[in-house]
Amino acid sequence: MGGTDRIIRIIVAIIALGLYFTNTISGTLGIVALVVSGIFLLTSFVSFCPLYTLIGVSTCSISKK
Repeated sequence: MGGTDRIIRIIVAIIALGLYFTNTISGTLGIVALVVSGIFLLTSFVSFCPLYTLIGVSTCSISKK
């Protein structure tokens, strides 16, 4: 996972958490936002997304020597 992808995921997770804890979103949508935020934060911190592996996507730049 590339650096830009990690930063975007962290920002989206923080926004979703903020919306939930300010009661802007609630109910089922709020729970979904919490789960997605948790997944985004976890995958950002470990720099690995299992979904990317399944569909064959890589956002990490590879330098050639």
